[in-house]
Amino acid sequence: MSPPQAFVDESFHEDTTGGFYVLAAAVLPVARHDELREVMLEVRGNRRSSKLHWYPMDHQEKLDVTKRVADFDELQLVTIGSPVRPRRQERGRALCLQRLVAELHGAGVDTLIAEARQDELNKRDIASVRHARHLLPKGTSFQIEHRFGVDEPLLWIADIVAGAVRARINGNDAFFQPLSSCVHEVQVDTTT
Repeated sequence: MSPPQAFVDESFHEDTTGGFYVLAAAVLPVARHDELREVMLEVRGNRRSSKLHWYPMDHQEKLDVTKRVADFDELQLVTIGSPVRPRRQERGRALCLQRLVAELHGAGVDTLIAEARQDELNKRDIASVRHARHLLPKGTSFQIEHRFGVDEPLLWIADIVAGAVRARINGNDAFFQPLSSCVHEVQVDTTT
């Protein structure tokens, strides 16, 4: 049996007095990938966008989609880095990613699939994972891949979880409530 894989996306809140960075990982058994992709494509429906994305959804759509993700009953690992000062977003991401790798390794994951960004930023992610891998037990295999969100509906799950966590931190926990039993959060100190 293949180990589960993690699909990762982010949410960032910039604030001069202490922003935060949310990195969410949907930990999904390989045997369920096709099934869950189909569900996410069904949830997207006939939207104009090529992928399902948290921010354009209205309140009811966000409630509905978080309930669907909660029904998957799969682990969602989330690292929350704070405080993140303005223009320090990438440092916050790197620290959250490094901690996330350790948490994912503990959950039996050896492959992380992150939403592709610009080539330079993807290379930073690879460097962060390489650094984190050195902190894992000797001989541990752990890799990162980048895929575009339009091509990988499983990344949409992480986007939804990251959006719900961000909303909760900002004072609206209605979207997070359905997910509360499957989300494991880890705080990361990103003080610089």
